[in-house]
Amino acid sequence: MSAPAPIPFPTSADAWVGFVDDRANARLATIAAIDARLKDPAGLSTAERLALWNDADIALLATENEASLLSEAHPDRAVRDAAEAQVQAVDTLASARMLDRDLWRAFADLDGDGLDAEAARLLRHIQRDFRRGGVDLDDAARARVRELADRDTALSLTFNRAIREGRREIRVSPDALRGLPQDFLDAHPVDDDGLVALSTDYPDLMPVREYATVRETRIALMAAYNDLAWPENDPVLTELLAVREERARLLGFTDWADYEAQPRMIAAGAEIPVFLDRLDAASRAAAEDEYAVLAERLRTEVPDADEVTLADFWYLLGAVKHERFDVDAQRVRSYFPFERVLSGILAVTGRLLDLDYRPVDAPTWHSDVHSYDVYRGERLLGRIHLDLHPREGKYSHAACFPLAPGITDRMLPEAALLCNFSRGLLEHDEVVTFFHEFGHLVHDILGGDQRWARNSGVATEWDFVEAPSQFLEEWAWDPEVLASFTANAAGEPIPGDLVERMRTADAFGRALEVRRQLGHANVSYRLHVDRPADLQGTVEQIYATTSPVRPLPGVHPYAAFGHLTGYGACYYTYQWSLVIAKDLRSGFPRGLMDPDAALRYRTEILEQGGRRDAAELVEAFLGRPYGFDAYRAWLAEGDPA
Repeated sequence: MSAPAPIPFPTSADAWVGFVDDRANARLATIAAIDARLKDPAGLSTAERLALWNDADIALLATENEASLLSEAHPDRAVRDAAEAQVQAVDTLASARMLDRDLWRAFADLDGDGLDAEAARLLRHIQRDFRRGGVDLDDAARARVRELADRDTALSLTFNRAIREGRREIRVSPDALRGLPQDFLDAHPVDDDGLVALSTDYPDLMPVREYATVRETRIALMAAYNDLAWPENDPVLTELLAVREERARLLGFTDWADYEAQPRMIAAGAEIPVFLDRLDAASRAAAEDEYAVLAERLRTEVPDADEVTLADFWYLLGAVKHERFDVDAQRVRSYFPFERVLSGILAVTGRLLDLDYRPVDAPTWHSDVHSYDVYRGERLLGRIHLDLHPREGKYSHAACFPLAPGITDRMLPEAALLCNFSRGLLEHDEVVTFFHEFGHLVHDILGGDQRWARNSGVATEWDFVEAPSQFLEEWAWDPEVLASFTANAAGEPIPGDLVERMRTADAFGRALEVRRQLGHANVSYRLHVDRPADLQGTVEQIYATTSPVRPLPGVHPYAAFGHLTGYGACYYTYQWSLVIAKDLRSGFPRGLMDPDAALRYRTEILEQGGRRDAAELVEAFLGRPYGFDAYRAWLAEGDPA
């Protein structure tokens, strides 16, 4: 049997639209033929029905993954539009299949007798998904659910497109850039009108919010960033929330949060506020203490300041860390040239997970993309694509996009990172983000040796999926790990004592960051459950009551809150996963590069993909169920008292 081949991306610019459409249409035709056979299942055993369903899953996932990536990353608007149309087509088909009673009858009465544990679990999930899709509803309700599902997809695509294309600029005087690093100033020359352009792209936003000593500059750029995709997305989000509410109730759920939570670790929508209350109790007092320190520091520059705003938050954290802990963020960034960080992450994860990344000269969607085949020994495990710098029309945050589901002996797993890093020096926060997203990437590849498509890669419960990526962030704080790849202009690696001070300083502000994440989680949940008429006022109030750091007044951050489409009401998952990630650290008692612990982690969690429930994966690695204590202890490290 020949080895599975990677995706054959076009070699010419004019072939891309055909590539998107032809591959999608061929796969959709394959699914139609599979479904026709399943609707007349006479003579098919349970195992044969599952195998056919798996063939359709492979075609659906491969089509949606390719189209989703290209809709967010291809530089040609026509290709992005074609890809968006295919995302819509695939989602429409997926929803329609879950409402098809003839298709349902092929699985409705099967009991799993004679199946192995993994196949029996797959059958249970198929049956659950049909019921969640609405197959048991009457004809009128099924038709309405299908209409609502299609509308959800269309609105979500529109919402994301507005964010992707919502780049803003402000113009400021050169004097307004006081405090910015010299390389930043060199990259931002004064225009003919005597002003300097600053964009909401991350390479501008992150240095400005951290280093600009002119408060008005920070406020102006943060306000522009918080108004991305507004007012365009205001009516889009309003309708999306209404669509989801009606759909959830038709399907028999209390609200959209309850619908989304059912197949996750948390299990019920009502448990979300219970978990958020637990986070609130764990972080409130420490956050108030941290806020008092920031407020005092702000008044040394702005004596009449009566509140710390979101535009002050990162700047003041950096100032306090510099003055209290001798951590100069500008010195720190001097050790993180982009190219060294890239090669370092490849080297560190390669050593940790026994991987070899071999560059490949293969066509992709843009010349910025670097592709690597991932090997262990001489065995090809998958292919990764790194698209790491901003450009017009590209996804504007940082995320891992699965491309091809990994199916044993049939399909090579592929995935891509879409990020927006500077080509020069990186902030340490960006290095942490890089490790985080690379955690998703290796999870997708290592979990891509699966029999069933729905178990491939990161296909675990959605409130676990962030845990492996959050856990890999730990390596971005390890002195030995960082010393292995960092270097300043003189070629010197970052000193171990500086990294230790960075770790100590990182604990300060931790509770406030948890409160910020708690605000996002409450916005995500409350907008879907309460469906307020005044989106702006409600969101501002949620942020204002969740954290002592004040939101900027009158802005509309919800209009560019991209997680509202994919994560819906369940942004809580980031902190839920972090609770698990902090406990995973106890599985490496002899250090983060311990080969025995790394092998156990790789085999018990990453390589499992989604073939077992997440709680079982964690218990297999830790030897016990995960708990809250490690998270609570991590949070307590930041107490300024």
